[in-house]
Amino acid sequence: MDVQGFHHLAIQVRDVEKVTAFYRDVLGFSELKRHHRPDGSLRSIWVGVPGGGFLALEEVTGEPEPGPFRNEQPGLFLLAFRIPKAGRAGAVEALARAGVPLEHETRWTMYVRDPEGNRVALSHHPED
Repeated sequence: MDVQGFHHLAIQVRDVEKVTAFYRDVLGFSELKRHHRPDGSLRSIWVGVPGGGFLALEEVTGEPEPGPFRNEQPGLFLLAFRIPKAGRAGAVEALARAGVPLEHETRWTMYVRDPEGNRVALSHHPED
């Protein structure tokens, strides 16, 4: 097998525009493409992940299930994105301006949630 890297991750979301705005406007990801259903309604928005690959935000009609930041359920736990250590303070300020609270913080990583509760980490590990 010749796996050559990350291609994409798809997340099902109820409000594709609102979640896209978080990744695009708060985290700075570029909007790559919008996909529509045959009736013309919006089905999916893809945003580029810096460093390669993309995040496909796929619209569904179900309600997000709120839960604790840590739980014992198997499955996807969080999306972790690399930031430079020197950019940490700026990231904290940008999150605060956007009204995105920090859920948890370690010396290397900050943890937040996107508008539908998906866990997102911004990390400079192992850069001290």
